[in-house]
Amino acid sequence: MPHLPVSDGNLLYWEAHGTPKGAPAIVLHGGPGSGCGEGWLNFFDLDVHRVHLLDQRNCGRSLPHAAEPEIDLSANTTQHLVADVERLREHLGIDRWTVLGGSWGSTLALAYAEAHPERVTDMVLFSVVTTTHREVDWITRGVARLFPGRWEAFRDGVPEAERDGNLAAAYSRLLHSPDPDVRDKAARDWCTWEDTHVRFGTEFQRSPRYEDPVFRMCFARLVTHYWKNAAFLGEDELLRGASRLAGIPGTLVHGRLDVSSSPDIPWNLARAWPGSELKIVDAGHYGGEDAMAAAVKAALKAPAQVAYITSTE
Repeated sequence: MPHLPVSDGNLLYWEAHGTPKGAPAIVLHGGPGSGCGEGWLNFFDLDVHRVHLLDQRNCGRSLPHAAEPEIDLSANTTQHLVADVERLREHLGIDRWTVLGGSWGSTLALAYAEAHPERVTDMVLFSVVTTTHREVDWITRGVARLFPGRWEAFRDGVPEAERDGNLAAAYSRLLHSPDPDVRDKAARDWCTWEDTHVRFGTEFQRSPRYEDPVFRMCFARLVTHYWKNAAFLGEDELLRGASRLAGIPGTLVHGRLDVSSSPDIPWNLARAWPGSELKIVDAGHYGGEDAMAAAVKAALKAPAQVAYITSTE
């Protein structure tokens, strides 16, 4: 599958699965920086859907890659990613599509749908976040009350003078150090903290994806880039803009044991989004859990009947 050229010299990797004339859907992965693997296809019935997987800018198989020491991330913002999703839709000749987003992907999905509501038939979001300053502060500081020892190790991964400030910004600076050892330690420390809170509520196992130094560096750089800037959005911008989603059916699936993103986030969003439904399940943040996966699958069972304008796949 060819890469799709977008702005600023970026090449986006995408691929399509399922029946060619099925109900079109776009998957927006988490992270930022996780990339979009084929595991996402398990949520769909590929006999009725045409599912499009997209690696967001600078991660996965998209180019250039954020793990490269000299990579410039200034052209990687929420606004750039929204434009990329719309560019792919136009390239494919799709009129409207289902939007599935998890974790960071739910933030991107909301930003996309609020910018282009006429292009969305329905949305399914899980492990819902809106990536506000308040949420970033919670996930880098507030949740320390649950994991004090591990959080102290995370905090102490940055120089003492920066420990009372924006920890995402401090780690981002370390991750762009000219010293490869400094970069590697910062990526390891960041990803260890990620595993701590994301996998709470499940049988804890370290994610094997962080054993890959290329993935680990890319992920840590992109997450800190977005978090230090609160996703380049105004505080509560997505919540305040939720009225634009009126008429778009939405299902929000969230774990009651999610300490990475507390359930009040989707609760408030559901109240501000006419036509949405909130489903709280016995799960943490990690989207692979049985209860959450079952709820997401159920929400995707009855796709909207929409058609391609013209397909250029």
